Amino acid sequence: MEVTYKNVTHVIFDMDGLLINTEDLYEKAYQSVFDEFGVIYTFEHKAKIMGMKPLKVAQILLDDMNLTDRITPEEFVRRCSIQYPKLFPTASLLPGVEKLINHLEKHEIRFGISTGSSNENYELKSTNLKLFFSKFDFVLRCGSDPEIKMGKPAPDAYLVAKERFPISNRPKQASDCLVFEDSPNGVESAKAAGMQCVMVPDQRLDRKYTKEATLVLNSIEQFRPELFGLPKYS
Repeated sequence: MEVTYKNVTHVIFDMDGLLINTEDLYEKAYQSVFDEFGVIYTFEHKAKIMGMKPLKVAQILLDDMNLTDRITPEEFVRRCSIQYPKLFPTASLLPGVEKLINHLEKHEIRFGISTGSSNENYELKSTNLKLFFSKFDFVLRCGSDPEIKMGKPAPDAYLVAKERFPISNRPKQASDCLVFEDSPNGVESAKAAGMQCVMVPDQRLDRKYTKEATLVLNSIEQFRPELFGLPKYS
């Protein structure tokens, strides 16, 4: 028997690791710094910090790796940032993403982005994808936006995003929004905001971290819009 989901009118996407392959690029940047200290950045570390603000990420990673007496979180963020201008502009779309976005645009479904990225990092990541990102109603950059008091897994990222849709076509309530996420922190944020969440996790992620998601897919290519009352692919 097929599970029944609630119909939605608006869609909000996470960005890193969901729309574009930048989680892999972060991994390269972090490891380049950790190489100086002879430690390895593992997927277990990555699962803990996905979706969080940069300084919080640094604090958690340095604590886990017992490096707090050797480098400050601020310095870790700075050293990683040096790598971003050469890494982020190489970002590419993940499978199924372009098809879904074009489908939503064709059927005049409103959609936006809520990303943990800062303004600066977003500009780098979108360098070669300007046309693609121009299709979205908004890009909420939680790393720089003053309205985001707490990053994911707090609900701020999605509650604020809900209010960024055009006032003439804003969701009546949080449950009208469907969120797409790849991280456990992001799923928790969406659920805390009162929204259903489709999770497209990294295949290495332990499935115990996917239990809170409304629906779990291996790829956005598998998404069936009609499950949530959206126009189906023709």
